[in-house]
Amino acid sequence: MQFSQEIETARRIVGQSAKLALRYQNAGISAENKPDDSPVTIADKECEKLIAKLLDEAYPDDGILGEEGATKESKNGRRWIIDPIDGTRDFVRGNPLWSVLIALEKDGEVQAGVVHLPLLDRTCWAARGAGAYRNDLRLRVSSIDKPGNAVISLNSLNRVRNAPQMAEFLASFWAFRCLGGTPDAMMLAEGQMDVWVEPKVAPWDMAAAQVILEEAGAVFFAFNGKRSIYEGNCIACTPGIELFMREFAQKMSGT
Repeated sequence: MQFSQEIETARRIVGQSAKLALRYQNAGISAENKPDDSPVTIADKECEKLIAKLLDEAYPDDGILGEEGATKESKNGRRWIIDPIDGTRDFVRGNPLWSVLIALEKDGEVQAGVVHLPLLDRTCWAARGAGAYRNDLRLRVSSIDKPGNAVISLNSLNRVRNAPQMAEFLASFWAFRCLGGTPDAMMLAEGQMDVWVEPKVAPWDMAAAQVILEEAGAVFFAFNGKRSIYEGNCIACTPGIELFMREFAQKMSGT
């Protein structure tokens, strides 16, 4: 399998980083706000340093892009995209919904990704053309093709313009669930949810999830219709609901 070595390296590193994060958490931790009002802790910063160091040792010619500022130019068209603790609010509160995200981008396309939810004992991963897996079990999205039968996740209603209109839209689905981003994306990949909407999100939040979702059979696109992690938002869904969600995306993007 192409990128099998990179996947194994990333799986090892997310485990090491999660152990470091838990050591900080067990010692007691608090968060401060970044300029964009998102929280950050010493654990976020130190875990990103650890991940970047280990990736640099394993692949010295690869670039790096991390949420907490880690950056390195690529010498070969490859770049690792890192979110050391996705769900810092969950991490600080002590609930199990935070994760460690590592993705490998090559020539602008995410080729492999690992999502590790340590307190849920779940590691999801995928490589282009090789399928998506959770703890080595093959993942597939559901076959649901009607919103009335579908479960939708919308991360953070407070990020949505025209919230009343959004509430009406959500009512067209069978059920609404939201665990806060990456856990919802992985539930979509596992066939437990059918639509995932992120109104405001960064590339490091989406990179690993994108390849896992697409290899599990989901459709992934931004509100403007582009299949990109760099548009600031995203939608992923089962193929049967794609047309319905693209119509919704057009309304959201104002086109």
